[in-house]
Amino acid sequence: MSDIVKEGTLLWEPSSSFKKQTNIAHYMEWLKKRHQLSFDNYSELWNWSVSHIAAFWESLWEYFNIQHSKTYSTVLTEHKMPGTKWFAGAKLNFVEHIFRNMNANQPAIISQSEIRPLEEMSWETLYKRVASFAAGLKAEGVQKGDRVVAFMPNIPESVIAFLASASIGAVWSSCSPDFGSAMVIDRFKQIEPTILVAVDGYRYNGKAFDRLNTVSSIQQAVPSLKKTVILPYLDNDPEISNINNAELWNTFMNQSENANLSYEQVAFDHPLWILFSSGTTGLPKPIVQGQGGILLEHLKICTFHLDLKPDERFFWFTTTGWMMWNLLVGGLLTGSTIILYDGSPGYPHMNRLWQLAEETDMTVFGTSASYLLSCRDNHISPKKEFNLSALKSIGSTGSPLPPEGYSWVYEQVKSDLWLVSTSGGTDLCTAFVGGTPILPVRAGEIQSISLGANIQAFDEDGNAVIDELGELVITKPMPSMPIYFWNDDYNERYYNSYFNVYPGVWRHGDWINITKRGSCQIYGRSDSTINRGGIRMGTSEIYSAVERVSSVKDSLVIDISNEKGTPFMPLFVVLKEGTSLDQNLKKQLKQQVRDNCSPRHIPDDIYEIKDVPRTLNGKKLEVPIKNILMGKSLDDAVSKDALSNPESLDFFIQFAQEIEKNF
Repeated sequence: MSDIVKEGTLLWEPSSSFKKQTNIAHYMEWLKKRHQLSFDNYSELWNWSVSHIAAFWESLWEYFNIQHSKTYSTVLTEHKMPGTKWFAGAKLNFVEHIFRNMNANQPAIISQSEIRPLEEMSWETLYKRVASFAAGLKAEGVQKGDRVVAFMPNIPESVIAFLASASIGAVWSSCSPDFGSAMVIDRFKQIEPTILVAVDGYRYNGKAFDRLNTVSSIQQAVPSLKKTVILPYLDNDPEISNINNAELWNTFMNQSENANLSYEQVAFDHPLWILFSSGTTGLPKPIVQGQGGILLEHLKICTFHLDLKPDERFFWFTTTGWMMWNLLVGGLLTGSTIILYDGSPGYPHMNRLWQLAEETDMTVFGTSASYLLSCRDNHISPKKEFNLSALKSIGSTGSPLPPEGYSWVYEQVKSDLWLVSTSGGTDLCTAFVGGTPILPVRAGEIQSISLGANIQAFDEDGNAVIDELGELVITKPMPSMPIYFWNDDYNERYYNSYFNVYPGVWRHGDWINITKRGSCQIYGRSDSTINRGGIRMGTSEIYSAVERVSSVKDSLVIDISNEKGTPFMPLFVVLKEGTSLDQNLKKQLKQQVRDNCSPRHIPDDIYEIKDVPRTLNGKKLEVPIKNILMGKSLDDAVSKDALSNPESLDFFIQFAQEIEKNF
């Protein structure tokens, strides 16, 4: 197979035996026997799932045997968005559906980090530790609806704390420990948590990062916190005396080591967790999703679109600050073993994650498109160095995977492999376009739109188009859509985030092309969110960090990629009079981003400009500048009449010509 492969080229087809063994084939057979619904192919099944949404989601309640103490009166109260209520009257618990899968023959979690060796945790051990942590939360007075937050890496203790919180009806939220203190405080302060769970530090790319001062800052800035539980991770005996009301993890756990786990029965739309948007404009949006909605959605996506079974070993490279961590934990709903990794994917070498795949008999390897392309660019050939016989599929998300990324996977990883390119978002905590194991894989294309997701591409007039680039919209409600934003009176912010362009229709903020075959391609964000290594972040957070430097007057950051999918994130700064952009200032600015945002969002290079282009009402011109740098003509990208300083565009027109030659 050539490294240069044409978009749409057929690369893989499932065999008839592979198709028969898939969960989705079993579900289609079940629909035929149980409900006399017969579908010849995926397209027919999808059409039914979005044209009869109540019947579809009710079939999942039955198919997955949802455990409940009280049944529902109606599947959904109305079809409008926002405002519908799903499975009104039902009472259940998300965590109960995790532990009904306890299997003595399979581990629940396999984990490894740059600090810890490879280790397994049995279902029984996971159950006991969740019960102990839940009892500890109750002893601290945590009740249904209280918020429990975490400043934790992707390790088993994070899963334990989350499951414990959800089991008692508390509401979870988490940030990765590489987040700067300002980012964490901006998130946690909004939701007034009772308990903070945090590590003393972490290791990444071979370097240790002490975070106790950051934990102390968070604790002091969030007055609602009654207790901070510190997990010794970097140091076996961390000094925590300067953190108010702090207690070490083992002390907190040992108080209730023989506890039994109970499942608080909550309403279908009772909050499960709060995920945060990237904070493009102002504070990050606190997105609240319900226990029942996430339960059904994650059962659906993990069972049918990732094809997870109890003997699978499911991995996704993620941090606790990305919704893919929540989805990874959702893999436990299928009885699968989940694999956690905390550390750099490129340390001590680029083969680190492929080595992990061999060591764990990984069946599903989830990562970002940028990681796969990086492996390709570094001439990595996993099939030559590792035994990947157990590997069934590779998942790719975070950004579009170009055709050459597909080609590399089939050439250098495994020829008989199901490649699952997906796209979705924090907003619904799922992939609404992605994999379907009974369909073929074509270069540069996402296989399908997910069941129950009525995704369409809208043109500028709000008309659905096929084989044309359009705005990704969802025209019918889904159970995992936010139940609300925290502290959002009258749902004003919620409405303005998704429904103010096409009333009654969810506008997601991605460009999409849906083909006649039902496959699709995502062409990146139609807004200005920065996405680096799968971690989304708003530009405002980077500006906040950069503009704290006294010599910086203004700034603009743009995230682009070339036709090969190689990312490039330049930072443009307006400096105060009497200062110049020397190497010392560049180093200082990059350090600011590292300390206050994340290491992944350090700009690739920094350039001095005279002025940041702004609209008449003072907003930075991010999306139009991105379009100019991606090759769009000036007239197509922006109207000069809408700018307060149109002359500022001259630099970016010239810059676009330069990067076209060199990037």
